[in-house]
Amino acid sequence: MASPQPPYQDGAPDAEGAQQAQNGAYEQPQAVPAGGKKKRAYAGQAYEFGAGANAPPGGPPPAGGQYPGSPAPGGAAPGYGYPAPQQPGYGMPQQPAYGDPGMQAPGGQPAYGQYGAPQTGYEAPQQGYPPQGAANFIQQGVQGVTQQFSQMGMGGTPQPQPPQQPQMQMRLNPLQPVDISMQGQPFHVADLDQSPPPIILPSNSSVTPSPHANCSPKYVRSTMNAMPTTSSLLKKSKIPFALVIQPYATLHDAEDDVPVQYDQIIARCRRCRTYMNPFASFLDHSHRWRCNMCNLTNDVPQGFDWDGAKQQSVDRWQRPELNYAVSEFVAPQEYMVRAPQPLIYLFLFDVSFAGVTSGLLATAARCILESLDRIPNADRRTRLGFMAVDGSLHYFSIPRDGSESNDARMLVVSDLDEPFLPTPEDLLVNLSECRSNIENFLGKLQGMFANTQNGSSAMGSALRAGHKLISHVGGKMVVLSASLPNVGFGKLEPREDKKLLGTSKESSLLQTQNSFYKSFAVECSKTQVSIDMFLFSAQYQDVASLSNLPRYTGGQTYFYPAWNAARTEDAMKFATEFSDYLSAEIGLEAVLRVRTTTGLRPSAFYGNFFNRSSDLCAFPAMPRDQAYVVEIAIDETITKAFACLQVGVLHTTSNGERRIRVMTLSIPTTQSLAEVYASADQQAITAYFSHKAVERALSSGLDAARDAVQAKMIELLQTYKKELGGGNMGGGGLQFPANLRAMPMLFLGLMKNLGLRKSAQIPTDLRSAALCLLSTLPLPLLIQYIYPRMYSLHDMPDDAGLPHPDTGAIVMPPPLNLTSANIVPFGLYLIDDGQTQFLWLGRDAVPALINDVFGTEDKNQLKQGKTSLPVLDNDMNERVRAAVEKSRDHKGKGCGSIVVPPLYLIREDGEPSLRLWAQTLLVEDRADQGVSGAQFLGMLREKVLS
Repeated sequence: MASPQPPYQDGAPDAEGAQQAQNGAYEQPQAVPAGGKKKRAYAGQAYEFGAGANAPPGGPPPAGGQYPGSPAPGGAAPGYGYPAPQQPGYGMPQQPAYGDPGMQAPGGQPAYGQYGAPQTGYEAPQQGYPPQGAANFIQQGVQGVTQQFSQMGMGGTPQPQPPQQPQMQMRLNPLQPVDISMQGQPFHVADLDQSPPPIILPSNSSVTPSPHANCSPKYVRSTMNAMPTTSSLLKKSKIPFALVIQPYATLHDAEDDVPVQYDQIIARCRRCRTYMNPFASFLDHSHRWRCNMCNLTNDVPQGFDWDGAKQQSVDRWQRPELNYAVSEFVAPQEYMVRAPQPLIYLFLFDVSFAGVTSGLLATAARCILESLDRIPNADRRTRLGFMAVDGSLHYFSIPRDGSESNDARMLVVSDLDEPFLPTPEDLLVNLSECRSNIENFLGKLQGMFANTQNGSSAMGSALRAGHKLISHVGGKMVVLSASLPNVGFGKLEPREDKKLLGTSKESSLLQTQNSFYKSFAVECSKTQVSIDMFLFSAQYQDVASLSNLPRYTGGQTYFYPAWNAARTEDAMKFATEFSDYLSAEIGLEAVLRVRTTTGLRPSAFYGNFFNRSSDLCAFPAMPRDQAYVVEIAIDETITKAFACLQVGVLHTTSNGERRIRVMTLSIPTTQSLAEVYASADQQAITAYFSHKAVERALSSGLDAARDAVQAKMIELLQTYKKELGGGNMGGGGLQFPANLRAMPMLFLGLMKNLGLRKSAQIPTDLRSAALCLLSTLPLPLLIQYIYPRMYSLHDMPDDAGLPHPDTGAIVMPPPLNLTSANIVPFGLYLIDDGQTQFLWLGRDAVPALINDVFGTEDKNQLKQGKTSLPVLDNDMNERVRAAVEKSRDHKGKGCGSIVVPPLYLIREDGEPSLRLWAQTLLVEDRADQGVSGAQFLGMLREKVLS
C-alpha cells in the first residue's frame, strides 16, 4: 500500500495579519517630527482610511477601529460568537471547525476551511464575528447569557468538558442576531471573508482522528451546516438544502494534493454502493464494516490490510479513505465499459472573412503550435484533428512524420446537408507520431485562407461532420468562431432588436433560436463528445443559442466581444487563456452521483451537464473550472445525530487511468430552527439562488427572475422575524443572524448583475454570456462576480502590494464596500469582478501619483479603456502592479480558472460610457433602474414590518 499521504494543501488564503496603516497614504505634507522620515504627498487633502468619504456606512468604525463584523484584533474573535465545540472524547483530537484558524493540520498545513477568502488587509480571516456588545446581550436572552459565560476566560481554546451524557443534545452553533439595517450593524465587505459557520459533529463520529475526516468547503459546501431532521422543519425554515460541488480545485493534477489509492482495493456497501469513508464503522474484530448511509453490515474486502506490491501487511488506519474525506481511487477493470478513452481535441476554425480579418485564425493556430508541449500526453495516445469552416467544410489530412510527403492535404466538402468524411484515416492524428507535420501544418494554416472574401459560416454542419469524425471514440470539439452560423444546419438569423431590450419581450432573445443546438448537444453527450465555444464576433453572434452546446455536454462558453488581434491586450488575453485551456487536465467520460443517508435524496441538479437519470449527471468531459449545485430533499425523519452525503465522480484521466474521486460530507442534524439559521451558509445559499435565477430567467423572463430573488430575501427575513425574531427590536431595525448579514447585499448584487439587471443598454450576447457564468463559476469566483472587490490603491497600508514576510503572498489592501461614498476625487482604485478589472483614476489625482503609477504626469495622455500597466522602476508602480496581479489569482481563492481579466483604465473626468460601465459594479449605489443598498434594506424593512 502507498505510504500515508501528505495532508492537503488547503488552497486557503495566506494568513496575512496586515494592519490597517494610515501612514501609507499619499497625504498632505506634514511637519516632519525629529528623527521621522518625510512622506510623499499625493493627496490634495489629509486623508485617512476609514475617515471622510471612505468611512463605512453609519459613520467611522467604533472605538478600536473595529467594523461590525470585521475580525477582532489579535485573532481572538470566537466564530460568529460560537462557543468552542465540545471537547471530543478520549483519544480523539478536537474536530476542526471549518475555518478554525487555530486548528493546524499535521505538518503545519492549515486545517480545512480557511476557504478561499480573498486576501484582506484586516487580520487573518477569523471564524466569525466578535461579540456584539450589551445591546445584543439583552436581545439574545438566556441563550446569549450562556454563550457569553461559555466564552469567559477561554481565550479561544476549548475548556475541558465533563463527559457528555448520551441523552443530552449536543450544542450546535448558537444564534447571534444583529440589526442589519443601516442604523444598526450593516453588511461590511469583510463579512465575505468569514468562513462558513463551523460543522460541529459529535466526538468520535469519524473512525480515525484525522483533521481531514470531513469534507473541506473548498470541494463541497452545504447551504446549511446543521440540517433539519424533518421535511416540515426544512419547509418552515424557507432555507434551501443544497450542496455546491466543486470536484477540482486546480487545473492540473500536479497542483492537486488529493491522496490517490493505487492498490485497486475498493470497499463499497453492497446495498447503496457508498464508498468506504471516515464515517463508516468497524464491527466483529474489524472483519466487517457498517455503512454510514444505509446501516448495512458488509465484509471488509480481502487485501484491505495487505500491500500487494510490497507483499506485507499494512496499518489499515493509515489508509487514505479512512483519513481523508476527499480521496481518489484507481479503478479496477470492472469500472470500465471499454478501454480508457484517449484524449482527443478536434479544432473547428472559422475561416470566414470575419475569422481571418480579425486575426482569430492566425492567433489560434500560433497558440496551438506553441502549446503542443502543454497538451496532456503522458500516455502518448493524445490525438488531434483540424477542420476549417466557411461556406464549405475543409478537412485536413496530416501524414505521419517521415512520410514521403510531409505536407497536409486539404479536402473540401461543399455538401452541407449530408456532409461525408472524405477519407477514413489521417483526419485524427496521434500528436506524438505526427508532431513535426502538425507544426508544419499550423505554420501554414493562415496562409491558406489569407485572401478569403467568403462571409458564410456553416458551423452547424461542421459540428455534425466533426461529431461523425470522433463519435466512435469521444472527445472535445473546440469551436473558434467569429461569425454567426448563417448557412447549413443550425442556421441562425440576426435577431438582436434594440427596441426589445429592457422590456418584457427581451426574454425571447435569451431563448434558443434553433432547436438543433439542444438536440445535437444531447446527441453529443450520449457519444461522449463535449463542446467548448470560443466566440469572438464584433457583430451579433447569438450566444443564447450557441451556449446550449457546452451547457449539455459539460463544456463552457468563452466570450470575447469585439475581439481583435491588432489590439495587443486582446491577443495576449486570448493566447494566455487558450494556452491554459489546452494544458488543463480534464476527466473524460465522467459521471457524477450523489449518495445520501437513508431518508435524504438528491432532487434537482444545476450546471453544465446532461442529467441522464434521476441521480446521474453525465459529462463527456469534466472541466476543472466549474461548480455544480445539487438540491437535497428530506423524505423521512432523520433520527441520526448527523447525516452523510457522498459525491462520487467516475472519470478517465487525461493519461488514460480510470479513477473515482470520492468526497464525503457529514452534517449534524437538529430539531431547532434557531440552530438551522445559525448554521446557514450565506455564500452557498447565494450560489443556489444564482442557479435558480438563471433557470427562471430562461424560462419566464428577467423580471420574474429578479422578482423571485427579491421575494426570497423578504420571505427569509419574515420567517426569521416570525419564528425567531423575539418581538420588535425597537427603533425599527431589521434583525437577521450575524452569519447571514451579507445575504441582502449578495442578493442585490445578483439582481444587478449583468445577466439579470433591468436595463435597455445590455446587448443580448453579453447578457447570455453572463448567465452562462452565473450557472458555472466556482463559488469564490461566483461571489466576486456578484459582489466585486474594490481596493483603494493611493493610500495602501505600508505592507500592501508587497510579499508577506511569512507566506510570501502579496498582501492586498483592505477591501471597501461597493459605494461611491468610498471613492474620493484624488484617489486610485481597483474594482475587480473576476472577469474584468477597472483602474479608477479620480479627477483630482495629483501628478506625482499619476507619474509614479503610469509614467506621465499628464493624465490626459493616458490611454483610456483596455490597457496594461507600464513596468516602471519605482515602489508605487511595483506595488500597484502586484495588487492588480494578486487580485487575479484564482489559485489563492481555492479554485481553477483560465480567465485573465482584462484591465480597463477609467478616468473619472474621461469617457462617460466607460465611467458608467465601471459604476455598474458599485452594487450599493443607485444606478440605471436599480435601487441603492440603503434603499434596498429600507424596502426589505418595510415589507418585513408591514
